[in-house]
Amino acid sequence: MSAQEVNPLLRPKDHLLRRRLTNRGMELLAWLAAALAVFFLGVIVWSVARQGLSQLSLSLFTKSQSVGFFGPTTEKLGLANAFVGSLVIVGIATAIALPFGILIAIYVNEFAGKTIRSAVTLVLDVLAGVPAIVIGIFVFQLIVVGRGQSGYAGGFALSILMLPLVARATMEVLALVPNSLREAALGVGAPRWRVTLGVILPQTIGGVLTGAVLAIARIAGETAPLLLVCSLVGGPAVNWNPAQALMTVPLAIFELSDQSDSQEHALAWAGALVLILFILVVSLTARWLATRSRRKIMRASG
Repeated sequence: MSAQEVNPLLRPKDHLLRRRLTNRGMELLAWLAAALAVFFLGVIVWSVARQGLSQLSLSLFTKSQSVGFFGPTTEKLGLANAFVGSLVIVGIATAIALPFGILIAIYVNEFAGKTIRSAVTLVLDVLAGVPAIVIGIFVFQLIVVGRGQSGYAGGFALSILMLPLVARATMEVLALVPNSLREAALGVGAPRWRVTLGVILPQTIGGVLTGAVLAIARIAGETAPLLLVCSLVGGPAVNWNPAQALMTVPLAIFELSDQSDSQEHALAWAGALVLILFILVVSLTARWLATRSRRKIMRASG
């Protein structure tokens, strides 16, 4: 038998070796990409912490730039007004987006037909990709023109950004619930709405909360829409009234970083550090809730 006749028998081994080398190369590239992402995240966190850690104190949360919870002060020590404004606006956005997002997900996943389900899913995906500044312009024309800026307008703008995230996360977790639970509940004569409220939703509370927490982390750092609908703040005093324009942490960072005073720059870095820590805590909480919800659904299906 000639050498030319033996060579084809070696080709499968050559292909296997090439596939193994390709697989090792792609694994190495994946590890390098992950290490690069972690490296850049570490550099950002370290840089922000190095600049803002010196201003991280109780005064940062109890005093505003010139007025504190305990009376006026001549020093610029804190961002209490910004933290309060962010709390109010994010709370309004959550109160609007969370129930509507859950209801949309329930209708699409449990009641809608295939055509409507595909259309609504497409609309949610497109809405999730709309730039935040476009949402700001829309809300500016819809609410602010003729009425003025307010915390309500800021909360409504952020709720539009939050809505598709809550709806899509809830839809995903509803899809994980096994159909055997639905069939068992329907088989004993329970109406569809009762099955959804009494059987399906209790299994998905953790997943719904996960989507809500991630959406809150997403909107907590938004600045672009608030520049148009809630940026003309009357003063640095702590203000809980959503009928007026409220200062927020991202907006305070934006304004302080544009000043010439080094102390205001340090205050901006401190606000950025608090925002990063908040997102970190929220993300870890969301992962814990997602793991807990997944285990609960697996126990129910098993």
